[in-house]
Amino acid sequence: MAALAAAALRSVPVDPDADEGRRLLTDELSKNVYQEAKPTWFDLLSQAVFDWFAPLLDSANGAGGAIGLAVAVAAIAALIVAGFLIFGRPRLERRRAGAGALFGSSDERTADEIRGEAERLARDGDYTEAIEEMFRAMARGLDERTLVDVVPGTTAGSFARDAARPFPDEAERLRAASADFDRVRYLGGSGSSERYEAMADLEKRLRTARPATAEAPA
Repeated sequence: MAALAAAALRSVPVDPDADEGRRLLTDELSKNVYQEAKPTWFDLLSQAVFDWFAPLLDSANGAGGAIGLAVAVAAIAALIVAGFLIFGRPRLERRRAGAGALFGSSDERTADEIRGEAERLARDGDYTEAIEEMFRAMARGLDERTLVDVVPGTTAGSFARDAARPFPDEAERLRAASADFDRVRYLGGSGSSERYEAMADLEKRLRTARPATAEAPA
């Protein structure tokens, strides 16, 4: 840096006027080497936070140490809460925004609500819609229990594969259920009381069963 400054001085006119001096200074400071030496916004923010906390921490070491320490801890806690509200909440909101997606449709209902609709449709003899709704109830129920993540883009097949991890004994039934859902949902197939009862039985089994736990390492 000293060599650069010396070189800069040698390039300056012997007797520049005020305007010429300002121009020369601006040109010199705009060079990359000076810009790279500038503190970043993070450096400035860190220093500002440190300067703000320094008196509080100093007071904690004085006669009123307990009071000063309590104030410092409270201030730190307030900053943490503020950071959560500013940076954490948008992430939670984005997660909630995708929570209503269920196999290509926007659906904010709970598993109980979807199951109730499936049972009503079955009583009315509409097994095609009942099968679709019961599969949705199954997926929403496991999502509510945080056993499976159902997000935008999740398909019936991928849900079945993910659900087989906590319930490996139900893997075959899950595959059959996802095939039934795809058939009535996308392929124009018709449902039957037998296929609905199989779907409803699987939904109940998963809803009441305990997930398998990973074996402890030897």
